[in-house]
Amino acid sequence: MAGPIEQFALTDIVKLGKIGGIDLAITNSAVYMMLTVVLSTAFLLVGARGALVPGRWQAAVELLYEAVAKALRESAGEHGARFFPLVFSLFMFVLVANLIGLVPYAFTVTSHLSVTFALAAIVFVTVTLYGLMRNGLGFFRLFLPPGVPLLLAPLIVPIEVISYLSRPISHSVRLFAVMLAGHITLKVFASFVVGLASIGAVGIVAAVLPLAMTVIITALELLMAVIQAYVFTVLTCTYINDAIHPAH
Repeated sequence: MAGPIEQFALTDIVKLGKIGGIDLAITNSAVYMMLTVVLSTAFLLVGARGALVPGRWQAAVELLYEAVAKALRESAGEHGARFFPLVFSLFMFVLVANLIGLVPYAFTVTSHLSVTFALAAIVFVTVTLYGLMRNGLGFFRLFLPPGVPLLLAPLIVPIEVISYLSRPISHSVRLFAVMLAGHITLKVFASFVVGLASIGAVGIVAAVLPLAMTVIITALELLMAVIQAYVFTVLTCTYINDAIHPAH
């Protein structure tokens, strides 16, 4: 049986050659990201048909829509509504990618730091540029919290700047680490089940405990897939609020 790390290996699906030393091959990660976009779009289109009596799909879409809209309103206020398409798109991508990763033999794109960091970088660059455009130099008030004496500015400002610049790292590592650790743990216990069951009757009896743990971890992974998508979204909303109201 393959080791618990091999499920995260990148493999080339279609080789497109190299341009300037850059390999343009379509990998399994790229395929699953495209699948994530397709499934997310299909889910939203089916659920947004606007039937007079909402069905299950429409109810699910409306529930997700309202959850993200509420999080954005509570964090960034009404001015944050212009960012809803970005926030909702990120939420749906992370959520669907996480759920796809729970399918046996599927690939979890959010278990790769390069993917989660790219998503976090989009948020960071967008928030920073908008903050500067909206507030000008007033955006830098973000690095000196209200009420802090000016004498402490030489100490507080560098700390706040470092904290701000580290946001893409913390934003991306949280999602990456949870998905990576969860899938590794699930793979390990599933390996125990297969290994014990292969040694005979005694092994089958002994495999009951790791099988139960596998079921429990799978349920926990399903819960974490939703929670981590929401946490990623809430943090995005918080950063947007900083761009809109840097002095708060």
